[in-house]
Amino acid sequence: MPFKYNADGTIAMDADKKPIFINADGVEAPFDADATVATIGRLNGEAKAHRIAKETAEAALKPFRDAGIEDPTAAADAIKLAKNIKDGDLVTAGKVQEIKDAATRTAQEQVANATRAAEEKQRALTEQNEKLTQNLNNHIIGGSFAGSKFIADKMAIPADIAQKVFGDRFKVDNGKLVPMGPDGNPIFSATRHGEHADFEEALQVMVGQYANKDMILKGSGASGGGATGGAGAAGAKSITRAQFDAMDQGQRAAAFKDGATIAG
Repeated sequence: MPFKYNADGTIAMDADKKPIFINADGVEAPFDADATVATIGRLNGEAKAHRIAKETAEAALKPFRDAGIEDPTAAADAIKLAKNIKDGDLVTAGKVQEIKDAATRTAQEQVANATRAAEEKQRALTEQNEKLTQNLNNHIIGGSFAGSKFIADKMAIPADIAQKVFGDRFKVDNGKLVPMGPDGNPIFSATRHGEHADFEEALQVMVGQYANKDMILKGSGASGGGATGGAGAAGAKSITRAQFDAMDQGQRAAAFKDGATIAG
């Protein structure tokens, strides 16, 4: 879900200082990260309880199943019935087997129904958990871009366009933001050895390695958080048609925002 942005490029907040998301159907809703984390924990617990209950039931039934008895209660009733039949009223061995088979089928159906219900419940909890986790990850990554001082002070593009260019270089692992290099390996801090770079440090590294960094950084003559200038403003440059055609939508928007012109 995308963030809602104010006219000045900052992320929109509700009265409780929660960021506002825009759902796929266009409905705006605040995102409560704390409540989402708590819900994810609860769903994980419920899913684990259902899985343990299923495994326990199957383990308890295994000795009887190996012996050809699916339901010990039904089998005990069948044995008791056979013992209580008078000698003169004994039914054939086939009838006794029929009773046993009926009890077995009933037990098998009960186990299958219970297993299917547990699997469906676990699948629903897993899907809900994955959706909440994705929303939380989007909140963490999007919030980092929206609140970045480096973007506000040094870059000539707004936070949402910067996220389109560099957003896929960040992932969330156990609730923590992990920056990734172009080789897919984590980016480590140059000052905090052995630790991952924080968002600001990692973004500066990514921008420094970006082929068109001059087009997304503010020129030396730019001032303030929103200075972009016209075609002749500081930081503006001329780009070739081939360079322009090779850009994606976000890069083109950044080029025009920086006052670039297309030559040829």
